Amino acid sequence: MSEPPLVIAIDGPAASGKSSTAQWVANQLGIYHVDSGALYRALTATALEANPDLSSWTSAFVLAGGSRVTLIPGERTFIPLIDGTRHDERLRASDVTAGVSVVAQLQDARSWVNAQVRAAALHHPVVVDGRDIGTAVFPDATLKIFLVADPWERARRRLQQRLGRSPADDEIAAETELLVRRDAADSIQTVQARDAILLDTTYLTQADQVARIVALARAAVERARGEHDA
Repeated sequence: MSEPPLVIAIDGPAASGKSSTAQWVANQLGIYHVDSGALYRALTATALEANPDLSSWTSAFVLAGGSRVTLIPGERTFIPLIDGTRHDERLRASDVTAGVSVVAQLQDARSWVNAQVRAAALHHPVVVDGRDIGTAVFPDATLKIFLVADPWERARRRLQQRLGRSPADDEIAAETELLVRRDAADSIQTVQARDAILLDTTYLTQADQVARIVALARAAVERARGEHDA
């Protein structure tokens, strides 16, 4: 009997460092990273191209753009393509960020994204980050982590990454307000699995949080192998 697939689920609110942490963990473990949020962003980008009026978007309209989106394995991460081409900068644009919550609230869009993520994990061990990976997508994941951090700290980190400098307090305050609003909009989708390990990263460096998750992953893999062989 073959071993169960290795899936590490990392969930958490916006700007909690899910994607960068998941990428680093995947590199440390020598497995693939899947950023489910990038798929939502790709759907959002195609929808914006067709109609920038977010209030008119329906599931059918948004999913029509799904035919243009593919997910392919890169060196250590799965890459979303639009019409066969990478659009990394476009997917991080402010209008995409503003619209992605609208797409994420559409159940059919969520089902489409979840199907793409599950397909990616069929033949590859993966670290997957998102909001409900450990509940809706991989309820039997080998390890589930739920990242949290103080909104002010999340805002500071996001601005520092975006601006390439230490942000001023008024900049952090404005970004914190945006994040709190985003948290409220995404509250239904952001779900902590009952068996997930809660990791508060407010006072942790990224290297520290990656080291903790890697250690937990290795322990979980050994435990899973033991249960499989028993």
